[in-house]
Amino acid sequence: MDTSSTGRSATPSRRHTEARTTDSGPASPLPFIRRNSFWLALSLLLCLVSAVGAFFVQTNGATVAVKDMRWETSSGRELSALLFKPDTATAENKAPVIVVSHGWWNSREMQDANYVELAKRGYVVISIDMYGHGNSDPLPLGGESENGTGMYDAVKLAAQLPYIDPAKIGIEGHSNGARAANYSVIADNQAETPLISAVLLVDNEAFYTDLEDPTTYVNNYGARDVGLVADQYDEFFFRSYDADGAALTTPREFVGTPNAQSFLHFGEGDSTDKRTAGEYYEQSVDGEDAVRVLYTPAQTHPWGPFSKQTTEYTIDFFEKTLGAPGPLAADSQTWQIKAFFNAIGLIGFGMFLVAFTKALLGTRAFAGLRRTEPFQLNPSTRKGLYWFWGALVVSALFSGWSYIALSQSTALAPIIYNSAPTFIVQGAPFFIGLWAAINGVFSIVVMVVSYLLFGRKNGQNLREVGILPGWKAILQSIGLGLVVVVAAFGIVFLVDYFFKTDFRIWVLAVKAFTPDKVWIAVLYLPLFLVYYVANSVAINSFNRFTIRKKEWVNTAILALFNALPVLVLVIAQYWTFFVTGDLIPGFAGIFGIWLFPVIVILAAAAVISRKIYRATNNPYLGGFIIASVVTVISVTNTLTVVS
Repeated sequence: MDTSSTGRSATPSRRHTEARTTDSGPASPLPFIRRNSFWLALSLLLCLVSAVGAFFVQTNGATVAVKDMRWETSSGRELSALLFKPDTATAENKAPVIVVSHGWWNSREMQDANYVELAKRGYVVISIDMYGHGNSDPLPLGGESENGTGMYDAVKLAAQLPYIDPAKIGIEGHSNGARAANYSVIADNQAETPLISAVLLVDNEAFYTDLEDPTTYVNNYGARDVGLVADQYDEFFFRSYDADGAALTTPREFVGTPNAQSFLHFGEGDSTDKRTAGEYYEQSVDGEDAVRVLYTPAQTHPWGPFSKQTTEYTIDFFEKTLGAPGPLAADSQTWQIKAFFNAIGLIGFGMFLVAFTKALLGTRAFAGLRRTEPFQLNPSTRKGLYWFWGALVVSALFSGWSYIALSQSTALAPIIYNSAPTFIVQGAPFFIGLWAAINGVFSIVVMVVSYLLFGRKNGQNLREVGILPGWKAILQSIGLGLVVVVAAFGIVFLVDYFFKTDFRIWVLAVKAFTPDKVWIAVLYLPLFLVYYVANSVAINSFNRFTIRKKEWVNTAILALFNALPVLVLVIAQYWTFFVTGDLIPGFAGIFGIWLFPVIVILAAAAVISRKIYRATNNPYLGGFIIASVVTVISVTNTLTVVS
């Protein structure tokens, strides 16, 4: 995270006589692409193409109806889910139903690979937001096991649908969605009429032992068919430990452990017959034939929902256990096309933030923010480059160190994981926001030092570079920023309403949300404002100059260093994991995973703030817009726990 790189003043000194480069740049062979109206229209077109394309893929050419469901459950909370009903599922031609769930800190849309492929094959699919996630009600502290964190509530609803076969109800969950599936099995065991017939656990442990006596292996699943996906590079699960808690085996050795062998042997703990991954094992349980299968793909935990291999396993498992109404080869998958369209929308969303901001500068209300004179740039002096590169390196080192230090804080752990009563209802955004704010303060300190020791002596004028625009301009910036952010998310809500899709790529998602998220966002916005405003000032008011007479080189370097410390941490974590089979000691897996979307966001932030600054000479506007968008993204894609 580059928080504070500084070079010479972005505005040339009046005494400086080197060649100058203006914003106008060389003439384009395609003049129309320099018009903001072109980019605004293109951003809207990309959003529309994204929505239409994703819609037709996830509905299998409009043959699968998609419904957004929210209902009050027997748990006393509102549950949110997407229902996928193929045209072939009718009261006369009942279909199997599969309830699927995302993992912790995610939402129902993370299961799109499964619901696209399963619905296309004729299954009815219900993709839930677990309690505390997405559009469902918040999760009460300690309420994870109640009705499978909402999954079993969805199972009970599914059993009542007139077009499903109640004898063919399956459940699937990723990570803590798999834990929810385990809890659902326990609830189903206690029901007067059990409902679940097939269970697929992806990237979380099965319940291997007696719930009362963890030293005794038992079959907790009865005659249900059960599959388990255990990644060879799972950051959290599938290790065995000694009595002192030291790891004895890594995830890639899981298949040979007593837990895995007991699972494949239907709860037997002393069998000498060593069973292997990828094989279906059948056994009669209580007079019924049951199946067990273990898959061990060479992938990481967060890759599961985005994995072609895991999706193949899911298709194969439910075809084997429930029977596909419209079978297709497991490797015949189209969800990747939906992911492509979703990503196009994400690009269009980012472009809209810049283009719509520039368009509003032409209105009477915000015309005062528009830069009216060409902004001239100089190459930096040799001494200025020393400051520039030195501050980049110092900022990057501080960013990486501060992230690791916060991740190891025992005082923050109960807040981060929402494991103790607190007014902070979302631990993950608070952690990222706190880290961002600390780096924002560090950025301000470095900029002050840079100005006092270098910038002031070399002609840097704080008013000319936009640091002192006046209160009227700041208030106008807040107003313009609010209009842009509301308009951008207005597009997201329109796409959700008409097409039931959103803009995303893997773990980075811009999605519709419920009103309560607005108030949570207001709570966390100050943390993100400190960083993104300071970052915009550093990038644009302190470090805007040409390199080899090109401004884009400067922008690219700043974007790279914004994301570089985060990228280095991720690479170091997973290089260690792949080589040794385990993570860097003291750097928990979830903290590396939370950095995946941050890499993209930080690089994009540098580019977006630079483009807005070029049009306004105002570093605060871009910082406010980016901070607001990042805050909303953060609080709408995470876990909410109430004490």
